[in-house]
Amino acid sequence: MGSAVSLRLPEDLKVRLDKLAKRTGRSKTYYMVEAISEKLEDLEDLYLAEARTLDLKAGRSRTYTQEEMEKRYGLAD
Repeated sequence: MGSAVSLRLPEDLKVRLDKLAKRTGRSKTYYMVEAISEKLEDLEDLYLAEARTLDLKAGRSRTYTQEEMEKRYGLAD
């Protein structure tokens, strides 16, 4: 089991969450964990992309063409 976290929701979100949980028979915790997990994945992707862009602009990284990658991994015809 995971750690307990206290969260204050605005009233409108609380009402929506309550209704969703009742309609579907799932717990409010289930939906909160799902929503947080999905949002965290989006944020992690965003920050990774931003870091990659900064590395490219600073010359610490480079891009590769599809042809270069195919040659590198022996996939070229």
